[in-house]
Amino acid sequence: MLENLRVASFLAFKQVQRGSKGTLILTIMIIALVFVNLVFLPSIISGVIETFNTQSINFNYGNLVIEPREGDQYISDADTLQKKVERIPGIVGTSPRISTGVTYFYKGRDARSTLYGINPQDERSVTTIHENMVRGEFLSAGDTDKIVMGATLAGTEGEAGGGLPTLQGVQVGDSVEVAFPNGERRTFQVKGIYETQSIGVDTSAFTTTGAVAQVLGLENQASEILVKTAVNGQEEMYRTRLLSYGIQQQVFTFRQKAAGFVDQAIQSFEIINAISTLVSLIIAVVVVFIVIFINTVNKRRQIGILKAIGIDKQIIINSYVLQVLFIATLGALVGIVLTSGVIYYLTINPLVFPGGPVFPVVEPATVARSIASLFAVSIVAGYIPAWKTAREDILDAIQR
Repeated sequence: MLENLRVASFLAFKQVQRGSKGTLILTIMIIALVFVNLVFLPSIISGVIETFNTQSINFNYGNLVIEPREGDQYISDADTLQKKVERIPGIVGTSPRISTGVTYFYKGRDARSTLYGINPQDERSVTTIHENMVRGEFLSAGDTDKIVMGATLAGTEGEAGGGLPTLQGVQVGDSVEVAFPNGERRTFQVKGIYETQSIGVDTSAFTTTGAVAQVLGLENQASEILVKTAVNGQEEMYRTRLLSYGIQQQVFTFRQKAAGFVDQAIQSFEIINAISTLVSLIIAVVVVFIVIFINTVNKRRQIGILKAIGIDKQIIINSYVLQVLFIATLGALVGIVLTSGVIYYLTINPLVFPGGPVFPVVEPATVARSIASLFAVSIVAGYIPAWKTAREDILDAIQR
């Protein structure tokens, strides 16, 4: 067995050594580009997921969201529940919110969106919206007549929102009238404008809990309580922990809250990735098959002579399989280098998606799977023409 492998390796080495260097290099580069394609799109998909997760935690939901019991509109005795949650190990911050749909009016223009009533200090402990102010300042505890708006809702003079709510040109210091669902209207001064690149957040606005509670007639109530955990990625464990401490309200992870939109986006990417992967592997099969087929056709006489002097046909087939493995190995190595270059460039210059900048995330499992699939299809594509030629009759092969 070992002797047969040594003979096959020797034949493969000589075939590569005496073969066309241009064809060899071109084949290796094609395999390398196929590898790049196999790794690149999944890394972008992983980057999109990472971006959505980060935005969901930092701007929309925190790690966990506590909502009213089924059938209730608000969480009662929100202060007591907040203190109870904050005593649970691993919880580093909580932020009660009152959310309500309102209509904003500014210089004859109006836009329907959401207004959140928050405790600014609590909100800072959970989300990072306060770190994304592009103009003005974030709210302070006593700002009952102030408001901060998302950049999309504030808008730009003369620019339509493209279907998104916008007031087309609100500036810091301007006054905006807000119509609440109960018919009451209040005027707020814009203290700041933030931009998170999360559509749901940038089309909304925030004021203090006191301002909203006074208008809606609420006392110590909240629409939801956002919860920040010490470690990301362990939301299910923390959710179970909250429930085990006797939390009677509904508790959701940020993934459960964002599942609809994110899942739809990921499913679309997965379909594109599946098509791209299939096409790439077909290209690899065709290229390797053609190269080995032409090689075996041109060397039929040589293969016949090898068989005539006693070389087993399986050794001849194995020599071509070893050639394919050599090409696939070099192709994968070159592909890894090219992929590293692309990933490095996109890390410095990330792709800009509607949800924010996306950095490619390369997972080891994706690289291993790509290498394995590349080797598998290459071996099959190389084995078939070699097997077909090696099984020919010795005299037929020599006489051609």
